[in-house]
Amino acid sequence: MPEIAEVARVVYYLRQHLVGKTIRKVVAPDDNNVFGKAGTSGPAFEKALTGKTVEEVGSQGKYFWMVLSSPPHAVMHLGMTGWVQIRGIQTGYTRYVERTKGDREQWPPKFWKFHLETDGDPKVEVAFTDARRFGRVRLVDCPGKDIRKHSPLVENGPDPVVDKDRFTEEFLRKKMKSRHVPIKALLLDQTTISGIGNWVGDEILYQAKLHPEQYCDDFDDADIAALYKAICYVCDTAVEKLGDSDQFPEHWLFKHRWGKGKKDAATTLPNGDKITHITVGGRTSCVVPSVQKKRGRTTIDDVKEESASPDETESRFFKGKGKNKKQANGKEDVEERPNKKARTAKSKPAKKEEEEVEVEKESNPTPRASRKSNKQKKEDEQERDEEEEEEAKPAPKASRRTSKQKKEEKPSEPPLELGRRRSSRLSRVAA
Repeated sequence: MPEIAEVARVVYYLRQHLVGKTIRKVVAPDDNNVFGKAGTSGPAFEKALTGKTVEEVGSQGKYFWMVLSSPPHAVMHLGMTGWVQIRGIQTGYTRYVERTKGDREQWPPKFWKFHLETDGDPKVEVAFTDARRFGRVRLVDCPGKDIRKHSPLVENGPDPVVDKDRFTEEFLRKKMKSRHVPIKALLLDQTTISGIGNWVGDEILYQAKLHPEQYCDDFDDADIAALYKAICYVCDTAVEKLGDSDQFPEHWLFKHRWGKGKKDAATTLPNGDKITHITVGGRTSCVVPSVQKKRGRTTIDDVKEESASPDETESRFFKGKGKNKKQANGKEDVEERPNKKARTAKSKPAKKEEEEVEVEKESNPTPRASRKSNKQKKEDEQERDEEEEEEAKPAPKASRRTSKQKKEEKPSEPPLELGRRRSSRLSRVAA
């Protein structure tokens, strides 16, 4: 993500090539993210800039703006992948140029969100590009000198390079003592200090020899003084070099931090100190443990204390969800989950037997009964007559069973009948 140094580079080139020029033409197709989420639209942006003269270009942290000859003025944020290109001029820093080397001759450039051109000869052509569309372009309707008194700039903290009168050691001390968050998270908070992003924050903490997980209110005055000095040093140097990493000092962590997840990448500094990556405040942080030692409370310490506490009755985040709930009489309520139904050894084979029987029935269907001869018919009739005579005789009540009762008794056959049927079938097959 472009940070304070990269924004300073964009501002530098806009001041060189656009200030004092009148915008003759603007093309800005509407984009619900880039324009829409900033409260404006592409057509409105076109109308606001066309025919205006660019009088000034300024920046505060990650925001930059163009003060026009009359309001509204354009205020922009580069987001994750945004950039400003000028036709015929290499505005990108080295790593940016490497990523876009195949698009140098294309104009408007790939992923452009608006492009404009000035009058006069030679004309200047400028384009705002953003591949991932996290950048924001908005219009602020106010006098140019009051632009920092309006949203979104007014909600942001001082710029450590531009606002030397506001960003002091005492200002930093008050902010650190009034919060209880990891120091890395405090540095990334744009409402506290503008312009510090992930790599700048890691470089500052490395130069100050402070661990990113340590709480900001747990540093002494010497640590705060070292941190303030590191913020000024890193930000001033990065802005002075216009974000060109080729010109950064060789002893900076920046030169060696980009090896995470890359094959054959260096995992140590030239002097052998190990480089590790941890997550702090939801962001990946590059740390050299031998240099950045923990000297106070950290987020890891809090987690250990909470897990080791035997008397905790509630979860840290959800009330009433703790594992060890206690009653008023001092006895613990032990809530056990119901055990899963154990599988019996018989259940699986029984199912298998049923399937085998069904397969056998399907593979060997019962043949249709052939037509009976006349002799067989007569024998069957005689047997039925004998059975009817026997049924007509009175039988004891206890032994009398109706056909309905027999049907009801059928399901109560022992479950092992299936096994006996299987055994007899196997014996027939063996025979």
